[in-house]
Amino acid sequence: MNCPKCGTEVREINRFCRRCHTTLRYTCPACKHEQRQGGTCEKCGVDFLKYLTAIVAAKQAESDAIRERIERRSTFMKNMLYLPLTLGIPLLRNLLIGSRGRDGR
Repeated sequence: MNCPKCGTEVREINRFCRRCHTTLRYTCPACKHEQRQGGTCEKCGVDFLKYLTAIVAAKQAESDAIRERIERRSTFMKNMLYLPLTLGIPLLRNLLIGSRGRDGR
């Protein structure tokens, strides 16, 4: 078999061209089917780019939720440590205003 990009002779089992590093085999992210061209899976019909974009968006949303939870917890702990110095005013403000902001009121 020849590489479609540079024309170098490559073995049938290679995943990449040794000379130009072009991908010669694509694996479907959904069903793990291997094929010679990318874009859409020949077996299940999944569009590779849309599938991976959806997975990345889901992971980003999960990461944002975790980051927000950690930030809320660290703000609360910081206010608890400063309680003797600030008389608890920032803590009360965060508890009262923060709960309204999360409820959407």
